[in-house]
Amino acid sequence: MRVLALVPGGISDQLQFFPTLTTLQTTYPNADIAVVVEPSSKSAYRVSKAVSEIIPFDYRGQNSPSDWANLLGIVRDREFELVLCASDRWEEGVLLWLSGIPTRIGYSTAKAPWLYTNTVTVDPQKYPTSQYQALLEGLPMPSASAPIELNVPEGDIAWADAQRKSLGVADSGYVLLYPGVNAQAEGYPVGNWLTIMDDFQEKQPQLPIVILETVDSEDMVASLGRQRNIKSVKATNLGQVAAILAGANLAISPDSYVSQVAMALRVFIVVLQTTLSPALPPADGELRALAVLSGTAKLADLKPEDVLQKVWAG
Repeated sequence: MRVLALVPGGISDQLQFFPTLTTLQTTYPNADIAVVVEPSSKSAYRVSKAVSEIIPFDYRGQNSPSDWANLLGIVRDREFELVLCASDRWEEGVLLWLSGIPTRIGYSTAKAPWLYTNTVTVDPQKYPTSQYQALLEGLPMPSASAPIELNVPEGDIAWADAQRKSLGVADSGYVLLYPGVNAQAEGYPVGNWLTIMDDFQEKQPQLPIVILETVDSEDMVASLGRQRNIKSVKATNLGQVAAILAGANLAISPDSYVSQVAMALRVFIVVLQTTLSPALPPADGELRALAVLSGTAKLADLKPEDVLQKVWAG
């Protein structure tokens, strides 16, 4: 059986779609599963074994008729039997209708729901993971949702072990801070991170702080390094992010793909959110993710004292 999933969005969106993919794999053990994703999101599937093919497509680009025709040709050639569409745009609906895939599952809120054979209703207030998993209700044989499963390559695990050894935190454990994007892009200000770091060093001087640098957080890490003597680690792919997170005693991060990975690994994490952020999903078993809300639509309005109160109380 050949199964297709259309999943627009960034790496965080792909990670939140992982439970749906895992459920598909469990429901149809012999299925070949393909996903259509943004080119910049392909790297998410470095830590997934559920997908056999990744088809890049720039959903947000100015796609010409020939671009859509090329994607349609690829989809038709694969002769998929089932498709799940996480987009509510009419463009994807028309594409799938023209593809002739027998079972096409989409949202009842889609711009053209009649183009799907099965539609499902979702609660827009729920965390995206739940909205994606709702698509499973449209399967001919609905199945219970699976948790997020990550498969971290051995090379990335070895890399993280080497990084921890070089930083001198291999045996002590550490707090991992992911500062996120630059504050000018509505991130969390450098001054607030410095307050959090200073408080940790005062209350828990024996517990090292490690700053996670990614392509998104380079500027923030550089700013922190100019004002404090910091330990930092630069991860160049999602497997490395997961491997370095796995060894942390605690992580603090804005709501992002980094917090998604931490929750998947069941690492204790404090997630910085705004009023526009969806509520965190309920934890299975021991609660390991705590949200701290800014009270406004701007993350910069979240006081570092509120973050620290959540840390020490939790």
